[in-house]
Amino acid sequence: MNLHEYQAKKILATFGVKVPYSINALNIEETVYAAKKVFKKTKEYICVIKAQIHAGGRGKGGGIKISKYIDDVYKKSSNILGRRLVTNQTNNKGKIVNKVLISEYVFNTEKENEYYISIFYDRNIYKNRILYSKEGGLEIESKYRYKKIFLQKIDPYIGIQDFLIRKIAFNLKIKYSAFIRFKTFIRNIYNAYIYSDASLLEINPVFITKNNEILAIDAKVILDDNALFRHMDYKEMYDEKEYDLIELEAKKAGLNYLKLDGEVACMVNGAGLAMSTMDMIKLYGANPANFLDLGGKADSKCIKKGFDIILKDKKVKIILINIFGGIVRCDLVAEGIINYFNKSINKKIILRLEGTNVNLAKKLINNSIINNSIIYVTSLEEAANKIKKIIIK
Repeated sequence: MNLHEYQAKKILATFGVKVPYSINALNIEETVYAAKKVFKKTKEYICVIKAQIHAGGRGKGGGIKISKYIDDVYKKSSNILGRRLVTNQTNNKGKIVNKVLISEYVFNTEKENEYYISIFYDRNIYKNRILYSKEGGLEIESKYRYKKIFLQKIDPYIGIQDFLIRKIAFNLKIKYSAFIRFKTFIRNIYNAYIYSDASLLEINPVFITKNNEILAIDAKVILDDNALFRHMDYKEMYDEKEYDLIELEAKKAGLNYLKLDGEVACMVNGAGLAMSTMDMIKLYGANPANFLDLGGKADSKCIKKGFDIILKDKKVKIILINIFGGIVRCDLVAEGIINYFNKSINKKIILRLEGTNVNLAKKLINNSIINNSIIYVTSLEEAANKIKKIIIK
């Protein structure tokens, strides 16, 4: 589950990480009120207006503005709130900005003290990783900065040890006068990552002031959905407005669905099989329209909901159904398909069924009115070849 910046900072603050003073605002009036409070708190007439969307690259996209005085806050907030913000992490349509963060401006000292730090789990080595660089701020992914990025693995059973923190501080060339606070900072963000059950915690930039205070200026946190039962307060941070309406409908129905831009819809049971299906479609020159994992409960009701969601995408030309009947029974899948298309089918359907009761499933479809509309295949490769011929034709 993705979090907004203000939500990520709220979690960090509970673990003792210092963040700039800031207030969330949902409309222009609230931005003015928030700015006045920030001015009063900091005793300076300057603040930062930050668009709150689930995407990076907001600064380059025009979603982060430095503002002075109330009139300027009003004007710049009006140009951000309610508008679509396009960044390098959104599609061409961008995302609507429904809220902004009015934040304290802290860059009143040398800007060379900006760093990048992120923590994530590396499934290849079954360990946590800390990725860090002296080059914090914009365009951390550029080739020039890639040469200055360090990577440190952390055994999750042991945790982060003092000698590893010293190594990180040495590579970042942290001044001795700031080391004690830096050590506390690293421990706090690591604890935040572990105990919030995050899959990613990213701070860019980390800023060290001339007084050796260490601040998380911006923060990105992705929580593990499977651990939300341990964090009911975090569950309330889910923002439905940030998600595609079809994806949201699928989520509420208990389906794993992600909309893509292709023309071949996939209906599959099992995430691994779904990924393989998408890869095969792409390999043969077509593009998947979605990721749809029905899971182990692919009964008639589930099949119907899957079709409802797939057919809302007007780009879909072909539907590929790839079901392995391990837990699920193939005859129940067949019944779901027959019941849904009991009159006519206006899409090409390619069907691959294997496993429990597969012969019964085929018999049911052969005896139904939709028999002539179904293209049977026995392998993913055969399915991809059929798709290729239809698309080219």
